[in-house]
Amino acid sequence: MIQASNILDRVLVLEMVRVTEAAAIAASTLIGRGDEKAADAAAVEAMRAALNELPMDGTVVIGEGERDEAPMLFIGEKVGSEQGTGPKIDIALDPLEGTTITAKAGPNALAVLAIAEAGCLLNAPDVYMEKLAIGPGYAPGLVGLDRSATENVTALAKAKGVSPNEIIACVLDRPRHAQVIAELRSIGCGIMLIPDGDVAGVIATTNPDTTVDIYMGSGGAPEGVLAAAALRCVGGQIEGRLLFRNDDERGRAHRWGIEDLDRIYRLEDMAKGDCIFAATGVTDGSLLKGVKRRRDFISTESIVMRASSGTVRRIAGEHRRTHA
Repeated sequence: MIQASNILDRVLVLEMVRVTEAAAIAASTLIGRGDEKAADAAAVEAMRAALNELPMDGTVVIGEGERDEAPMLFIGEKVGSEQGTGPKIDIALDPLEGTTITAKAGPNALAVLAIAEAGCLLNAPDVYMEKLAIGPGYAPGLVGLDRSATENVTALAKAKGVSPNEIIACVLDRPRHAQVIAELRSIGCGIMLIPDGDVAGVIATTNPDTTVDIYMGSGGAPEGVLAAAALRCVGGQIEGRLLFRNDDERGRAHRWGIEDLDRIYRLEDMAKGDCIFAATGVTDGSLLKGVKRRRDFISTESIVMRASSGTVRRIAGEHRRTHA
């Protein structure tokens, strides 16, 4: 059983939803406009403003990049209205998970946030991460990054009592995944290719209605930590291994205290203790409905989870619009 955090009790669960709602509403004004950077900037600014209203001493441990690359919500940035006096909180965030999705009005764009006590979220550099995830109810270590896609699907199928051709894997639709896609199809495994949004892809493994059994492939390390925080709340298994394309990225990892560049991170390496995860839909998707703009109000759908209680709340919001 995960012990409740008195520190997180001071930062109300529903306040996290207000933060993701603000980012989602801001990004929604640019759905389908073809401008990824503008959509991301709008979400970042709105999330930052909302975080700075909260009574906490927050540190962004997963953010929009490092200080020299991101004007705000960079890794290491301090947020909250009680710096030095409020509860110390680690924050992992992606103000707009799915910038390309939003620009093209595609599915599954989210505003995402996770918080935990200081030291409980992996402080990972903004690089790629190889990921493997399954939902709850399986023996620990059933699947692993040190095994092939075929071995993982076969083990999962055996645990479910089905054949490999009844397993559905979720994979980002990227050229770098051509080999794993070919391997999966060679054993008859079904594949759900998604254009972006791997946080939603990982969470989909926990919901039987999505039909997704396993998530595999590489994506952003920040999204890996966010997905781990969600699984910490609802159950499941995830492994991640950082991927480095050049010496600059390896140097970035060393600056954050990462010495073993080949380490496989498991769930509690990425998110431990009591965590709160919140997300608001920007566009319609498998996890949440997107922002809808009506004449007099804006509607949102959000989800918020807490590890210590195992509570999952879905929140439908209506936000009054002001007209000039």
